[in-house]
Amino acid sequence: MALDIKSAAFSNGAAIPRQYTCEGRDISPELQWEGAPAGTLSFALICDDPDAPMGTWVHWVIYNIPAATQGLPEGVATAGSLKDGSQQGFTDFQRTGYGGPCPPAGKPHRYFFRLYALDSMLAIKGKVTKESLLSAMQGHILAEAGLMGTYKR
Repeated sequence: MALDIKSAAFSNGAAIPRQYTCEGRDISPELQWEGAPAGTLSFALICDDPDAPMGTWVHWVIYNIPAATQGLPEGVATAGSLKDGSQQGFTDFQRTGYGGPCPPAGKPHRYFFRLYALDSMLAIKGKVTKESLLSAMQGHILAEAGLMGTYKR
């Protein structure tokens, strides 16, 4: 079985409900995954919007999610370190934790939730960004899966 990610909040390619956006409660949607390959020691997740006017906008960076984890609950705290040892990096909102869709009025934007199964826990510190996380993951990605939702104002 291949690594797969899904959400009870929205299906792949469908609209993300308002409560998960800046116009709602701005909380992270619940996510589930399955099919992690043998040797997985942690997961990382990046959510971004490639349709943002100024280039790809990063909405969420979370890594060192324990290998036994099979998903994230709705409304993950925005702290840099979570109780299970997961770490959250810095987004383009200039803060840690999830920041929901908040596009300008107009056409729908796409929001990609990309999950990575890794063969290690990552020893990265400081202001972790999407770019520094991608760099740290090089050579450690066993599998990846994606979920895409849309949002329009």
